[in-house]
Amino acid sequence: MSTAYHNLSDYDTNAVPDASNMRFGIVVSEWNSNITGALLQGAVTTLKKHGAKDENILTATVPGSFELTYGCSQFIKSGKVDAVIALGCVVRGDTPHFDYVCMGATQGITCLNATHDIPVLFGLLTTDTMQQAEDRAGGKLGNKGDECAIDAIKMIDFACKLKK
Repeated sequence: MSTAYHNLSDYDTNAVPDASNMRFGIVVSEWNSNITGALLQGAVTTLKKHGAKDENILTATVPGSFELTYGCSQFIKSGKVDAVIALGCVVRGDTPHFDYVCMGATQGITCLNATHDIPVLFGLLTTDTMQQAEDRAGGKLGNKGDECAIDAIKMIDFACKLKK
């Protein structure tokens, strides 16, 4: 969770399971690509840091954050991944469009988590300003991509432990 009191990239590396046998899908919104590109870089770097192999990190782009749900659902249907990370950025503007996009993406990703056996991690920045997004995409508050990568590893591990 991102707050002014918690850095998104600050975590206990010893508490992260080995990701060498895990497969990840990452869906990235093209909208606000300066931010989503940094989120993607953070996620990929963190996955590799914890053992994920290049061939087990699949990425796909979608036009905007509203389309993240569809992209994630396609990764789930493919059977090629153990978790999906959704990365996007919506910055509040002068119209209610922000609210509709954020609500739709949030509900869509929540629905995927409730109806499928593959965890989908919520890496959608919903900020009032571009500065707030920059702060959470490798800036002073860390990188939401890092946080989502760690959470994806932990959720795959969680699911594996339940199956045993």
